[in-house]
Amino acid sequence: MRSEQWDWTAFTGPVLFPRSLFSFTLLCQLQGSGQVGPHEISPYSKPHPPVVGKVTHHSIELHWDLEKAARRQGPQEQWFSFSIEEEDPRMHSYGIIYAGYATQHVVEGLEPRTLYRFRLKVTSPSGEFEYSPVVSVSTTGEPISSEYFHRAVNMNDEDLLLRIFQGGHVKVDVPNKFGFTALMVAAQKGYTSLMLACYAGHLDVVKYLRRHGASWEARDLGGCTALHWAADGGHCNVVEWMIKDGCEVDAMDTGLGWTPLMRVSAVSGNQRVASLLIEAGADVNVKDRDGKTPLMNVVSLLEERRKKQLPKKSSIR
Repeated sequence: MRSEQWDWTAFTGPVLFPRSLFSFTLLCQLQGSGQVGPHEISPYSKPHPPVVGKVTHHSIELHWDLEKAARRQGPQEQWFSFSIEEEDPRMHSYGIIYAGYATQHVVEGLEPRTLYRFRLKVTSPSGEFEYSPVVSVSTTGEPISSEYFHRAVNMNDEDLLLRIFQGGHVKVDVPNKFGFTALMVAAQKGYTSLMLACYAGHLDVVKYLRRHGASWEARDLGGCTALHWAADGGHCNVVEWMIKDGCEVDAMDTGLGWTPLMRVSAVSGNQRVASLLIEAGADVNVKDRDGKTPLMNVVSLLEERRKKQLPKKSSIR
């Protein structure tokens, strides 16, 4: 085997012999460097722009040029280096926000719903460089906390609820400026979004919250469960679905010792809700802290209503 080596830029062609095997080495001369070496590669073409990864309301992930990074051999000074530059829209210029040999970078501390522009600079071991085309990307809107759930359900604002769910950015762990999450605030108030949705009769919201981990066992400051709240709301479709989903029907609150059936019998007198609870196995003979059963509470409620309906006696004779 015969080996030939020559400068490609001054190539005139050697004399080759028939039926012979040759090997060749290509030497690249970098513009302006005056140096020639078999391992030096110039970024002869524009690199691709950074690829956008995960985007949040305060950060953007960028990664790039895995192909060149995969060619790394020898000491680090022979590697390609990378810089990410961000545009300053006021100055119409770019500033370096990352420089090194990594192939990804997370830009943090950004503003929500804001457009940012980045470009990649690839530098060869000899100092030659090329810029990529610019990539533009917007941060997302700030995640919606469960405080919006409470507000929307309290106001029966179905449009706001739909926008929250369709947006897909519902978060309960976003702190406010005092460091409290909306979930912490809700816990201090003693009720949950699930309880409010059950009371308001928003079955779709109830199902959504259950799919995302809301528990039937959670209790408010008075020891009431979501079924107590649903019983007070009187929405039969919600109560029926809760029962089918495995909600406990005889849970007692910590105040009067009332079950959901007792609340119905003592407060609203809603016969349809009472029937659903009884059909689901609610105990009609259970006694509260005063020793009263649901039936006794119904009698008391009916007697109270009857008195309110009686005409007032005239004081004039």
